[in-house]
Amino acid sequence: MVKERARILVVGGGYVGMYTALRLQRKLKPELKRGEVEVTVVSPDPYMTYQPFLPEAAAGSISPRHVVVPLRRVLDRCRVVIGEVRAIDHAKRTATLTTLATEEEGTGTEQLSYDELVLAPGSVSRTLPVPGLADHGIGFKTVEEAIGLRNHVIEQMDIASSTRDPAIRDAALTFVFVGGGYAGVEALAELEDMARYAARYYHNVRPEDMKWILVEASDRILPEVGEEMGRYTVTQLRRRNIDVRLNTRLDSCADRIAQLSDGARFPTRTVVWTAGVKPHPLVAATDLPRTERGRLKCTAELTIDGATHAWAAGDAAAVPDVTAERPGTETAPNAQHALRQAKVLGDNIAHSLRGEPLQTYSHKYVGSVASLGLHKGVAHVYGRKLKGYPAWFMHRVYHLSRVPTFNRKARVLAEWTLSGLFKREIVSLGSLEHPRAEFELAAGGKPPVDTDNDPKGSS
Repeated sequence: MVKERARILVVGGGYVGMYTALRLQRKLKPELKRGEVEVTVVSPDPYMTYQPFLPEAAAGSISPRHVVVPLRRVLDRCRVVIGEVRAIDHAKRTATLTTLATEEEGTGTEQLSYDELVLAPGSVSRTLPVPGLADHGIGFKTVEEAIGLRNHVIEQMDIASSTRDPAIRDAALTFVFVGGGYAGVEALAELEDMARYAARYYHNVRPEDMKWILVEASDRILPEVGEEMGRYTVTQLRRRNIDVRLNTRLDSCADRIAQLSDGARFPTRTVVWTAGVKPHPLVAATDLPRTERGRLKCTAELTIDGATHAWAAGDAAAVPDVTAERPGTETAPNAQHALRQAKVLGDNIAHSLRGEPLQTYSHKYVGSVASLGLHKGVAHVYGRKLKGYPAWFMHRVYHLSRVPTFNRKARVLAEWTLSGLFKREIVSLGSLEHPRAEFELAAGGKPPVDTDNDPKGSS
């Protein structure tokens, strides 16, 4: 039994935030019923995004609504607040946040008190001061970005099909992806696969007309699957006429011209930035200890080192890897660790409230799987290396088993089954990004889209 009433604040609704709250619901079910514990989850979005499915959502293999899990449905015993935490004063046990209501009311920020803090804001894209990147770059971390990129790619094919200007056509059919990690490789491979299929429905656009370029600053891609599988991936991408450039950086994309460090220049309307992540800016707006890289300094029990009643896990937390041979090694900021850390974190909070000993987070990295498009993939799991269809099948089975809730599992499986029976959808719904544009024009308002100021280069 909990000794006294505890208010638990979970900051973030991603992997760690949602799974920790879900674990607390189960472990503290009697206490929640008696009112001895209150769990509040603050998240900027009312859903958790299962990011490994973003490339397939961009390719149209999975519906966008099945890539996300509604927090209110899953966390039915928690209080869910849609808003953003701006700062945390752990010494006073208060969090400063803004919500949709505070913005409407114009009252500014509000204070939320807590007894136990779970800090899991995740990460944001790690950008560099590349000229033109802020104006023309496209990210790939959210479901909105994934679907926007899909619409954008199909729209560029429409532009290329209808223009008579060879320069506009060439720029529209040139797609530059920066970053050779999971996000960059899988997004490029799935979208190239989709665009290759869509080209058969255009009378004057062929797959050979499109340029797909992958830019990676290091000497290999997909380091998580091992050097051999990384080389295999480069070979397979190049066989699909994808230009893979290793040891190369993006120096500039100003004026919609991608200037690479090797001297190459590509006029393009599409620059996708997937070159790594960094801790959420909220971490710096706290009085909690951080590492040199800006992550929260944690213990193996997932407490924040040097701070009582504070917990963290996931991308923003530097958790010691007790299974590593080299001392001082931290767990990698990926979904595999985040999912498992969330379960231990939820259990440890329950143990702490009940005065029980804490568990140590220990998980040896088992390997990785990556999709390279329909029926293509690479995997390095438990020392075994797979490629082609077996790796692609393992990728789907693994992530289907990991996506939360039976509801989502069933819907994703149904969509995969139907996509195997029917043709791909190649419709662009770019107007969803400007839903009031047509009505504003009809009502005599401003024009639908200012193409000069549209960062995606939409028509």
